[in-house]
Amino acid sequence: MADAPAAPVYYPALREPEPVHGKSNIFLIGPMGSGKSAVGKHLARLLDCPFYDSDQEVELRTGADIPLIFEREGEEGFRRREREALEELTRLTGIVLATGGGAILDAASRQDLATRGWVVYLEASVAQQAARAGRTRHRPLLQDTDPVMRLQQLMHIREPLYREIADLVISTNYRKVPAVAESIAREFRSATARPQPL
Repeated sequence: MADAPAAPVYYPALREPEPVHGKSNIFLIGPMGSGKSAVGKHLARLLDCPFYDSDQEVELRTGADIPLIFEREGEEGFRRREREALEELTRLTGIVLATGGGAILDAASRQDLATRGWVVYLEASVAQQAARAGRTRHRPLLQDTDPVMRLQQLMHIREPLYREIADLVISTNYRKVPAVAESIAREFRSATARPQPL
């Protein structure tokens, strides 16, 4: 039996988000280096709700960091663990969730994200991704390869899948985290506003 999700990072602030057509969760998707974790934490502060990061959840469950999981189990093993974590996390309510860049590769995960929350695609150019992600051991898919070329390959496969389930697409290119989070919060509040009676 899988462990329950770890305690979230909680940021008290403005108000609890209201459902968007029955959805009270915000799920952030997009490539590595698009700012999902940083934006997600700031957004959770603005909306006064718990923040989860699916990569951190996988690491907490396994007791190993992602590079080590890739080394021992390969990408397939990591994706299986990621899928299990997402299946549980997307069942929570009233949360902000930052997903891994490849979370949308799994059809069941795409379905869960699309039906259980309001999905925001954080769009970032390959140049921005490379500048932010860079050459770090914490990005296993960028090891022993040209980062820009690899990021281009990943985007070719993943970008249509991001757009397929996105309720909102917002660029993070050359934008500061607070500005992006505030834009998302504004759009979410607009979407949750109840129609005025005639």
